[in-house]
Amino acid sequence: MMISALRLEEKQQAFAELTEIKTTLAARGWFPATSGNLSIRVGDFSPEQFTFAITSSGKDKSVNTPSDFLLVDAQGKPTETTGLKPSAETLIHCEIYRATGCGAIFHVHTVFNNIVSELFWERQSIPVQGVELIKGFNIWEEDAQIEIPILPNYAEIPRIAVLVEKAIVPRIPGIMLRNHGIYAWGANAFEAKRHLEAFEYLFEYVYRMELLKK
Repeated sequence: MMISALRLEEKQQAFAELTEIKTTLAARGWFPATSGNLSIRVGDFSPEQFTFAITSSGKDKSVNTPSDFLLVDAQGKPTETTGLKPSAETLIHCEIYRATGCGAIFHVHTVFNNIVSELFWERQSIPVQGVELIKGFNIWEEDAQIEIPILPNYAEIPRIAVLVEKAIVPRIPGIMLRNHGIYAWGANAFEAKRHLEAFEYLFEYVYRMELLKK
């Protein structure tokens, strides 16, 4: 399949950004056992037609190789002939892009995000109040209170994907899957990384505060 010079440049830029983010987050131990996935939108966007670069399935994210990423369309299908498979959770990325128009989505598995998702599963959201890092989401009111939505972690990804749009809270740039991990997004890679780091700080804060209540 032919690819224009402009699209090739955009693809290479997206792959370079993903490599940098992947290296940084892998060094923090946020991709255990090949888990997690990262994506960045490539080119123009419409709710039904868009392309994004995403991590390949089953790769060790602490190692950089030429086969770490591929391009997929709005249905999560590769846009070029390739032997690579997109992440198993690509459909969730598709739904987040479609619903939000964001530019990047980062998904990691950590002990803290898993624990707090289980602690607050019956509530179906993780409450956080009065913590400075809430400002990382551009929420500036004093003593701000937020609820981070939690979705069930079904084995069949399409069952999760159909729930995504209704679960999104406009001012909260993320969704948790129960005992699985956080999907954080932003207008670009820089913003998505900032949001992801804010979420992970808040998850650890909530966990440690719950311990203090015992």
